[in-house]
Amino acid sequence: MSEQSTNRQGGAVENTVTPSTDTVTVERAAAESGRGGGGGLMSGPFGRNLGLIVALLLICAAGVITAGDRFASVDNILTILRFASTIGVVSIGMTFVITGGGIDLSVGAIAALCSVWATTFATQTMAEDTHWILMVFTALAVGAGCGVVNGVLIAYGKVVPFITTLAMLAAARGLAEIISERRTQIVTVEGFKDFFSADVLGVPLLVVIFALVSIGGWILLNRTTFGRRTLAVGGNPEAARLAGINVNRHTVMLYVLVGLCCGLAALMLISRTTTGSSTHGTLWELDAIAAVVIGGTLLTGGRGTIVGTVVGVLIFATLGNVFTLNNQDTSTQAVAKGVIIIVAVLLQQRLARNATST
Repeated sequence: MSEQSTNRQGGAVENTVTPSTDTVTVERAAAESGRGGGGGLMSGPFGRNLGLIVALLLICAAGVITAGDRFASVDNILTILRFASTIGVVSIGMTFVITGGGIDLSVGAIAALCSVWATTFATQTMAEDTHWILMVFTALAVGAGCGVVNGVLIAYGKVVPFITTLAMLAAARGLAEIISERRTQIVTVEGFKDFFSADVLGVPLLVVIFALVSIGGWILLNRTTFGRRTLAVGGNPEAARLAGINVNRHTVMLYVLVGLCCGLAALMLISRTTTGSSTHGTLWELDAIAAVVIGGTLLTGGRGTIVGTVVGVLIFATLGNVFTLNNQDTSTQAVAKGVIIIVAVLLQQRLARNATST
């Protein structure tokens, strides 16, 4: 209160409301609305996630019926999880950005740039002379750096997120091509390959990483101040600013977070393919946004769900696997994915109207 009275006496009122009162109120209100508190049990998070799980089970049933033991085998299930883990890590980061009212079309290109920079001859030579962890640091640093550029342009430059990240898509992909000279770079650092190809109690490390990122993302979004502020910024950035939240800084942090996820996903992809390439991550932005949207996160911001995103990633990964086992081409898979996205958006709009009417 003393801060507010000083501003009144000075004649220039600033938007610096005491964080312990209005900020907490806005954050809590945003968290409640982000969890979909109205409309009954089935229209809330439980109902949405239950519907996604039923859809996943139906796809699995179709896989068992059409492909039999080829689909239901342990090796095939692990294949699905390995495939889902890489794009899943990116989707977790995308969930935060979209929940915060933004969008990122550059995640695939950033991952490609991270994979190329982490596997250059110079980087691998230094890694062999020191430790393979240098490759990990390089990929994460490049991803975070791209996130900083996106975040600063959007938050402080006031450039529309769509345009900013579209420009980053082109620039990052082009820079990756320049650095690699459009050649595939082979990983020769044995320590790196051995670590990321390891299993933990019979489960591939890549799947374990995805699980840990998902758990960490859920805690960050649902149990921390950062998550509550993300919901507040996405739901009403002006109200969040008036309540004392530094919206610009928080926006930058969201894009840095998704950049770090891109760097981690690039490392996972490098370990799977043992290569770094400017072609890595093609159309990842569409896959990540699709998983986030069908998971129940609003494209307009203000509501996000990590559990829904994880199930959404598994739905697309399983669907693609079923199509592949049944010798369906990628064009058919793309059509099916497009139909699922449209249906998910239509359902989102219907739920939003129902919530508004109640």
